[in-house]
Amino acid sequence: MDVIDELRAYREKDIPYSRVLSSMCTVPHPVAVEAHKMFIETNLGDPGIFRGTVELEAKLMKLIGEILHCKTPAGYICSGGTEANIQGIRAARNVQRKDNPNIVIPKTAHFSFEKIGDILGVEIRRAGVDEEYKVDVGQVEDLMDENTVAIVGIAGTTELGQIDPIVEFSKLAEDRQVELHVDAAFGGLVIPFMDDPYPFDFQNKGVSSITIDPHKMGMATIPAGGIIFKDESYLRALEVETPYLTSKTQFTLTGTRPGTGVASAYAVLKSLGFEGMKEVVKTCLKNTRILVEEMGALGFEPVIEPVMNVVSFRTEEADRLKEELYRMNWVISTIREPKAIRFVVMPHVTEEVIKSFISDFRKVLRR
Repeated sequence: MDVIDELRAYREKDIPYSRVLSSMCTVPHPVAVEAHKMFIETNLGDPGIFRGTVELEAKLMKLIGEILHCKTPAGYICSGGTEANIQGIRAARNVQRKDNPNIVIPKTAHFSFEKIGDILGVEIRRAGVDEEYKVDVGQVEDLMDENTVAIVGIAGTTELGQIDPIVEFSKLAEDRQVELHVDAAFGGLVIPFMDDPYPFDFQNKGVSSITIDPHKMGMATIPAGGIIFKDESYLRALEVETPYLTSKTQFTLTGTRPGTGVASAYAVLKSLGFEGMKEVVKTCLKNTRILVEEMGALGFEPVIEPVMNVVSFRTEEADRLKEELYRMNWVISTIREPKAIRFVVMPHVTEEVIKSFISDFRKVLRR
């Protein structure tokens, strides 16, 4: 067997995105694929060689900065939200310089913060949420002390797509003189393009850093996560010396770093523009409403009315439904608190895909 045939056989075992209703990634935009191919051999870990790619990343940071209301954006494209969150908290720890650092996060925060506590030696303190699954700001304040280096808010929680009260967080961060990291890995390229966008970004003076992943709703090729700081001082707090490379210092977490994510993210955002991205988000929100209506007709109610294109439906049978649907090659996910089945309506989740899923879901419910 030719090696390409062998690879094709393995690839065919993968479940196509058209059957995946739980992923925050999607089929890359065609222009992203073309850009990826063009930059396939680039390595931003040695920027003196790939000078054009470095310039392109700077343009992308400026472009994302405009979306996030920041005139002095500083950051880079990384492997994903986990790395971006690590770097956001690492910078906060290094800037604040406290002996026994801790951060306060919502209970709804992504599991990457478990890794952060372990890797960075930072104590993780978790605040509860209100009836709408937004973090309780009062609890956050109660958990803070003289060793708190940062508080964390989520703009698009993984399980429900909820947005924490970042405006209140910003005031708290300013009052207590700590950093505010916003995990907008998903919501960062959704919220700005909604009809009534919540001000989660750098228009709040207390926001220090934002995680934003173009390989999610930005439809870039994987990997294309992103970490953006409000200014370059945070990058300086991350620097280490790199004596044998073409650069003297490096602020990134990984060394070798593909330029493909930079090129593909820039290609999508530049070619679609603000209005094009707004249309993508509008379609996803429309299809989310269709899913809610179809699920409602089957007796399922959302845990909260969807804020964006993430929605979960209460059911005590969540695990059984997930397993039976998986046997039919449909991929959904579950959440534990409250018990529910979860959907993410990405650009590949079209109205046709939803109707096909509902047809098969009815068969599962009759069993």
